[in-house]
Amino acid sequence: MSEDKSSEVGGYHAKIALSLLVLVYIFNFIDRQILSILAEDIKADLGISNSDIGFLFGTAFGVFYSVVGIPMGKLADSWNRKNLISIGLAFWSFMTFLSGTAKSFLSLSIYRFGVGIGESSASPSAYSLLSDYFSPKVRATVLSIYSSGLYIGAGIGLFLGGAILDTWNSAYPDHTLAPFGLKGWQAAFMGVGLPGILLSIITFFFIKEPVRGMSEGIATETSKEPFKDTFKEFIGLTPISLIGEKESLKSIAINALLAFVIFGSCYVLYQLTDDFLQWTAWGIGAYLVSTWIQSLSKRDVVAFTLMFKSKAALYSFMAFPCIPFVGYAYSAFTPSFYINNHGMSALEIGTLIGLITAIGSFIGVIGGGYFGDKLRERYVGGRLYVIFAGGVLITLVGCFGMIYAESKNISLIFNFIYHIGSSVYVGCAATTVTNLVLPRMRAMAGAFFILTLSMIGLALGPYTLGRISDAFESQGYAAGDAMQTSMALILIILIIPSIALFLAAKNLKEDEESVTERARALGEII
Repeated sequence: MSEDKSSEVGGYHAKIALSLLVLVYIFNFIDRQILSILAEDIKADLGISNSDIGFLFGTAFGVFYSVVGIPMGKLADSWNRKNLISIGLAFWSFMTFLSGTAKSFLSLSIYRFGVGIGESSASPSAYSLLSDYFSPKVRATVLSIYSSGLYIGAGIGLFLGGAILDTWNSAYPDHTLAPFGLKGWQAAFMGVGLPGILLSIITFFFIKEPVRGMSEGIATETSKEPFKDTFKEFIGLTPISLIGEKESLKSIAINALLAFVIFGSCYVLYQLTDDFLQWTAWGIGAYLVSTWIQSLSKRDVVAFTLMFKSKAALYSFMAFPCIPFVGYAYSAFTPSFYINNHGMSALEIGTLIGLITAIGSFIGVIGGGYFGDKLRERYVGGRLYVIFAGGVLITLVGCFGMIYAESKNISLIFNFIYHIGSSVYVGCAATTVTNLVLPRMRAMAGAFFILTLSMIGLALGPYTLGRISDAFESQGYAAGDAMQTSMALILIILIIPSIALFLAAKNLKEDEESVTERARALGEII
């Protein structure tokens, strides 16, 4: 479908697009989050550990989500974004359905790879599309509304997963008598996967493609060869892209050094943990990302400069992933924590924690976007100050209260506080990143933003928490005590954003105001 030039900024089509994209994001996180409520049953059935669950929840999904997100971001910058969203939604929903057919840790890992690949298409396209549909003045609020789907979906995923699991297991205590011999966790995957395919059809027909740069009046031509450009971006992930470039021998030598450092480090970590899949997957992902950055510096100097030679952007990319490092880790293991420490059932957790997650996070993400936009009117770094208040301070209070409260009810209250604080950063962070680049590269910048969240927060957070918990259990700790102590220890990482956010705010004004000037100096025609 051709771009709808009649669409107005903030108009009817914009509101329809925002509503449907929120729904897409809800399905995104239903499919992603449901694994956590099913974790104990999967562990028992497949004979795997907490670190394996961390791998399935985080690394297996996150690495592919991150790496494929880069060429997907390029495709979103050069092709029809609503088509890309619709196709990706159908694919990841089908992969979720297939997860219900898994018979082993390996097969479930492969399907999680597929979910990650499919979901990589959604947010870069959505960030770019919504940035064209809405004014920069309300962009943090809009992106926060979109991002609320993350938490609503997580809450619904917990509820549906717990409800299907308990209902199925009660109805079929002997799974051999169940339809197709399915276990409860398998039925849950299938049950949440199918509706997403229907939604993909709805998005295809009802989301209209806006004119790029429409919200800011910056005319932006679309690529005449989007798939060729995307293929080049994919090749940019490999050392092949460095061959034939100026000073290619130097570039290849640097790339070889990066490979040695990355894979050498991962080999040491493998020897220490004995988790081959975790460090092989993460090492490959880290190497491909580093190669892409190196390649981008030669293929698109303007994009590279705006993304990686901006102090505000660099400090932001350092700070933002540390908050979801904690968030994803807690998301993966909160059900296990309440099962082992407070004796809650899967259905009870799905209902209560699901509701707390949806409501608390909705308040946090919408409030974060709103107050971020308001504080930005007074201070250039206002959005970053809001991220610090919620993502660091309120998160710390909520986490410590949740894990150390002896009363289940008190723990749930602090859980609610934690979800408010930990979700504040999303809209403000995405807006900070997109405001530091030109419209033609917003989806790619959004993809890299998501990549940092995924490669550090998602791929390492759940795994790290699971690994630490396994280590404590091996030393004789009870499962609940091991999880409690591990959840407290990983909060140390919040020291990093406590420093980096203020350094980013210090440089934000200069870097934002000079975007167009720096791009023109490098030959960009604007």
